[in-house]
Amino acid sequence: MSLESIALQNARCRRCPRLVAWREEVARVKRAAFAGEEYWGRPVPGFGDPAARILLLGLAPAAHGANRTGRVFTGDRSGDFMFASMHRTGFANQPTSVHAGDGLTLTDMWIAAAVRCAPPANRPTPGERDNCLGWTAREVRELPNLALVVCLGSFAWDAALRLRAVLGHTPPKPRPRFGHDVLALANAPLPLLGCFHPSQQNTFTGKLTGPMMDAVFERAREVASA
Repeated sequence: MSLESIALQNARCRRCPRLVAWREEVARVKRAAFAGEEYWGRPVPGFGDPAARILLLGLAPAAHGANRTGRVFTGDRSGDFMFASMHRTGFANQPTSVHAGDGLTLTDMWIAAAVRCAPPANRPTPGERDNCLGWTAREVRELPNLALVVCLGSFAWDAALRLRAVLGHTPPKPRPRFGHDVLALANAPLPLLGCFHPSQQNTFTGKLTGPMMDAVFERAREVASA
């Protein structure tokens, strides 16, 4: 199955009633700043380079970001911070991502969210996470060069560990704990590299800085190249 057909199927998913209701309500009510725009209001598929060696796994679409634009991390503050870092480190051709047709292209990286629909209060449930694992697994099976998962936050880390199991990799014992710039399962298939999520809570407080995120992306390239 092609990545394009997976994306089309993913965008029609209605498996989680709570998420369906919320994403569609947000798309109908809208934020005043975007009142004139048509919101996507559906699950947001992965996006990036089909030849990627790195999967960047986030939490979930922002209600007025990817749930509006239809492309992961596009049109919100977290994406602004992240794509600027990806541009500095050579993974993106431009430092900004405003809408799905803005010319952004990625090199050596595929971006996906652990949960594909915008959740209330940006807090998906474990069950919603598990419902979405199949979509990420389908995309990963069509990314033949994938060698590493960069996990944005502990929720994505947990999802990536479950993703590995879905793909048939032996669950690690003991279970590795998330940490910023922590590399786990280095000698196993599809290792994980942790990074604090580029949420405003983290970037505004200095918990995650531009140089810190740049360093994670540079390390990701080194690990994927090894």
